[in-house]
Amino acid sequence: MESPVSTTIEQRRAPWPVAFYRSAVGKKWVMAITGIAIIAFVILHMVGNWKIFLPDVDGIPDIDIYAEALRQLLVPFLPEHVALWILRTGLIVAFLFHIHAAYSLTLMNHRARPEDYQGPRTYISANYASRTMRWSGVIFLAFLLFHLADLTWGIPPMAPETWARGEVYANFVATFSRAPVTVFYVVAMIALGIHLYHGAWSMFQSLGINHPRFNHLRRWFAIGLAGLVTVGNAIMPLAVLFGLVG
Repeated sequence: MESPVSTTIEQRRAPWPVAFYRSAVGKKWVMAITGIAIIAFVILHMVGNWKIFLPDVDGIPDIDIYAEALRQLLVPFLPEHVALWILRTGLIVAFLFHIHAAYSLTLMNHRARPEDYQGPRTYISANYASRTMRWSGVIFLAFLLFHLADLTWGIPPMAPETWARGEVYANFVATFSRAPVTVFYVVAMIALGIHLYHGAWSMFQSLGINHPRFNHLRRWFAIGLAGLVTVGNAIMPLAVLFGLVG
């Protein structure tokens, strides 16, 4: 069994970023920073997808023009698709660090408290969102993989048979015309909203921004963000399913 002294020496020899990340404080900071990056992506992605409601431009769906603009980002300074893949890679790295930090913190908490006591005070002090962080994150991760296979990669049977590369509007309408897919999407958005509520609330505390004077603002920010993302993303597939788009 490794002694605490040897562990301390090993951590001192490690570069500062590595040693910092090994600590609980470091993992909380990484979760907060990567969480901010993920929140920014979720909001920008949602706003971009709202173009599904805009009229065509010269017979071309506005969202298709937007998607092509993303593929042409920083061209000719960079080749086509490169800037988009740089952004995607950064987002993937943020997701991986976020998941790893959350998993590592869970293990650290279990080691510090091997017996999971669930008394009345414990249940009351932990709100619904914090007690469901893990499963809400798992649901959203499963949805994200399905969503990529459905709309981005066009992998059957997740994607509809009519899926075609570059035809974002047509693919969007085709996939959300299927009721089970729309229901899964809405459930995933509810799970994401729950996850974001607790994440937005706790990330300020992780970054050391915590004062009773501002806690009510933190709570309203968390509620507003969760509500905006949940409703803002859910209205699009529901609009397709009920024939308001398409």
